[in-house]
Formats: sequence, structure tokens, C-alpha cells
Amino acid sequence: MIRSLIINIVLNAGALYGVLYLMPSISYTGGLTFFAIGGLVMGVLNSVVKPVLKILTFPIHIITIGFSLILLNGVIFWLFDQSLQILALEGITLTVPTFRTYFLAGFLFGLINWVEHLIIRK
Repeated sequence: MIRSLIINIVLNAGALYGVLYLMPSISYTGGLTFFAIGGLVMGVLNSVVKPVLKILTFPIHIITIGFSLILLNGVIFWLFDQSLQILALEGITLTVPTFRTYFLAGFLFGLINWVEHLIIRK
């Protein structure tokens, strides 16, 4: 149980690193602490908030044949940014320049995280 939690935090931190590496327009401060806290926060958002949002927006997913999940990933990334601001941890910040960047970052995060989980499961 604890092992899988730690693995998920590390995978989320790795996906977050991949997004920030591929999107230099997003800036952050905090180094490894940012990725550790970010992996934990994204884990909570993806395991608690995202399923609730999926259920609430289920009819939209059917109408758009699942393409609205990309928007949902962008909303989760926006919630991640808002969570970091609410936590107000000293030295840990995330700056996303435009609203469109949230959706691209959310899409990349989902894609990288999916690939990581495919590799780890095998």
C-alpha cells in the first residue's frame, strides 16, 4: 500500500518534470521539493477530484466521444496550480502564462503519466 503510494508520487513527479521540461513557458521554483509536493498534490487530484469530475461530466464525455477528457486534464492542472497557491509553501511556485497552456500541460501530463504507468506495470 505505502509502496504503491510512493511509486505514484514518483511517477506524478516524473510526469510533472516532463511537462515542465517540454513547456519552457511554464516556470517553477522549489527544485526537488517542488516535484515531491507536486507529485503528492497531483496524486490527490487525480485519485480524488478527477473521478468525481468525470462522473459529473459524463454526458459531455459521451457527446464529445471522450475529447472532453483533454479539457478535464487541463482543469486538473489548473486545480494543481490553485492548490499550490492555497498551500502557499515558501519557495514553491508555479507560473502558467495563459489559460491555453493549462490545457496543453494537462494533456501532456496525462500522456506522460499514462506511458509511465504502462512501463511500470510490465
